[in-house]
Amino acid sequence: MWKRDEAVKPTGGQPAVPTAPVTPPQSAGAAAAPQAVEPRRQQMERDVVNIGKSVVIKGELNGSEDLTIEGHVEGKIELKDHVLTIGPNGKIKAQVFAKAVIVLGEVNGNVTASEKVDIRDNGSVDGDIVSPRVAIAEGAHFRGSVDMQRKAGQPGQQAPGQKSTPQQVQNQNQNQPQAQNQPAVAR
Repeated sequence: MWKRDEAVKPTGGQPAVPTAPVTPPQSAGAAAAPQAVEPRRQQMERDVVNIGKSVVIKGELNGSEDLTIEGHVEGKIELKDHVLTIGPNGKIKAQVFAKAVIVLGEVNGNVTASEKVDIRDNGSVDGDIVSPRVAIAEGAHFRGSVDMQRKAGQPGQQAPGQKSTPQQVQNQNQNQPQAQNQPAVAR
């Protein structure tokens, strides 16, 4: 993918022209060679990092791109604005903080997501989940508690520990139907 900032600046008054990769001519009977340019372009657009199933990480893992884990991680994982995917071979023993968490493997520890936690078939979570949206597929394992709080600042939502002002209480009371305090009539 071409980016304007990365292009070579022209010298003089002539515009820069991007060049296409040159491939050697093929004979009519040869099979078409796969182009290495296309997979590279797709990878640059996605920015996903993979941790293979033979990799073991102990400690704190921070990142600013989407991450797929197939290996073992112990400690803390923090991807505040990105998606964390625990692959089918992934085994996590950590506190997890991410925008979205997709679990296909095993997680032992608390999971906090700002958007969604999705436990898929054969996925397993032993720990508490804090996220506004939670999906648990049939065949998944979950043991813990779920807290589906909305983000503070959304309509109708009050931040924890925040007290209502008298004006807010009055507005809430006006929006609720009033009970009629009339004496019952005996018939």
